[in-house]
Amino acid sequence: MPRHLFLLLSSLLACTAQAQQSPGIDTPRGGWRASDSTGQDFVQEVHYPASNVNTAGRSSTALIAGRIGNEIAARPKDGRSVARLVVDGVALPLSVGEDGQYARPWSFGAGSHGVSVRGPGGTEKRVQFIEANPGRAPVKLRVVLSWDTDQTDLDLHVVSPDGQHAWYGERVVANGGALDVDVTTGFGPEIYASRAPVPGVYHVYVNYFGAGEQRDVITVAQVAVIENEGTPSEKQQTFRVPMRKPGELTLIRSFVIP
Repeated sequence: MPRHLFLLLSSLLACTAQAQQSPGIDTPRGGWRASDSTGQDFVQEVHYPASNVNTAGRSSTALIAGRIGNEIAARPKDGRSVARLVVDGVALPLSVGEDGQYARPWSFGAGSHGVSVRGPGGTEKRVQFIEANPGRAPVKLRVVLSWDTDQTDLDLHVVSPDGQHAWYGERVVANGGALDVDVTTGFGPEIYASRAPVPGVYHVYVNYFGAGEQRDVITVAQVAVIENEGTPSEKQQTFRVPMRKPGELTLIRSFVIP
């Protein structure tokens, strides 16, 4: 084969391989949209004994979904996620199926939002959109727990100033705060959110509930605390804490909502 044809073929194969690994985002799409104000797009159905994020019956406007191109490259090799999701500046591991598909429910308030998915090799897809329905109240407090190992179970616990305790045993509390899902199969995320948080001191705990057969695996918990999301006064803090063994309960952060 002539050298120039060989180089051209190699270049085409490389471009094809990169395209196969490039992530795609089916939803959300860029631009303007006006979603329904149903209020039913946050708390997810939970399936035990093993539960991952559940997308059954979800509206496309309350969903982040797409496909990582190369199924083999997209699979975790050592129990660590190789794909990343970034939502409005919050980065977290992304669980990907054997067919390369991913899906994650997410409740978006009114205003501007950015979503990006990063696949193997650093390829990335970004989407920016405006939620134009003013009836979709922004989340004034969001706490996002994720962790970096598969087949491990970390639990998010949020105690609000009035003593309400949101956790997997009571996911919706009387003051309106809610935990979206109890993820027991690795990575998370588990998200606590409140559109009208009670003023005072909040405490965020993470419990290393279990690790299946990997009973001694160390996993790093990441907790992002976002206040006044999507407003000029938005404040975002991220904390990373190693969780060393099942049974460990750690106070990650205490903070004040004025």
